[in-house]
Amino acid sequence: MAIAFVTGGPGFVGRNLIVALRARGDEVRALARSDKSIATVQQLGAKGVKGDLDDVAAMTAGMSGAQIVFHAAAQTDMSGSRAEFFRGTVAGTENVLIAARAAKVRRFVHVSTVAVLADGKPIVRADETRPRAKNPAGNYPWSKGLAEERVLAANRDGLETVIIRPRFVWGKGAASVVRNDTAAVTQGRFKWSNGGHYLTSTCHIANVIEGALLEAEKGKAGEIYFLTDGEPVELRPFLRSMLATRGVDGGTSEIPLWLVRVAAKVTGFFGKPLMSPDELALFAVEVTVVDAKARRELGYRGAMTQERGFAEMRSDRN
Repeated sequence: MAIAFVTGGPGFVGRNLIVALRARGDEVRALARSDKSIATVQQLGAKGVKGDLDDVAAMTAGMSGAQIVFHAAAQTDMSGSRAEFFRGTVAGTENVLIAARAAKVRRFVHVSTVAVLADGKPIVRADETRPRAKNPAGNYPWSKGLAEERVLAANRDGLETVIIRPRFVWGKGAASVVRNDTAAVTQGRFKWSNGGHYLTSTCHIANVIEGALLEAEKGKAGEIYFLTDGEPVELRPFLRSMLATRGVDGGTSEIPLWLVRVAAKVTGFFGKPLMSPDELALFAVEVTVVDAKARRELGYRGAMTQERGFAEMRSDRN
């Protein structure tokens, strides 16, 4: 039985990581900021460690005796300021690394994102050799890229760091994407950018967890691995299927990409933009990556199919 420490335990990836780790018999300790978050991780079978990413002492104590850290916490609110993203994602990652080294943890799995490549242009079948964006499209890809730099630099002196980059994480319990798009549909604001007729890679949460556990065991120190569901799919039918699990029809209204960009800029002058630069770069153009490295080096299969994933989401609604 191993001891694992998880940041972001109350979040979507963190919750599923805890369940998977407990299912195989590991002891899990999860960082949680509030009493409500502690109750959430404890219901999943983890021991709650009270603190946040600023509290190095609490994390170091929580990691005592642990062999592995899964770092899944980050600033994800696209409307956050650059300072908020730096503190929550970059400085937060630095603090987790400091605690892991102080606690003599051997293995550090960092949950990153394909967004580190996003500069607003299409990303077409990229692999791990593609460099991070020089001019990231928004605070989210900017901060996640800097966090990756910290993780790779920390791969030394007994601490082995590895990075996973899933693309478009979805599945039962992933409320945010479906909730936001459902609200846009019901309010008559939802339109398909360029018809939605472009490709995207996706990664079901079960496949994210499969890859994370494999990387913890088999990933080469200092390496990065993309994770996907397999071959890319067209965005429009994929999102329509996801919305249908909530009983929502995505409709047929379309808008040219250039007009989406103009509308986003104009609405940004008056408050929250129609779409943030991050969202435009990740969902308004093709974003496809290749996970051959994970399949070759880790034995990753991406066993959860989209059909099964949608079936789970439909059953969760009933």
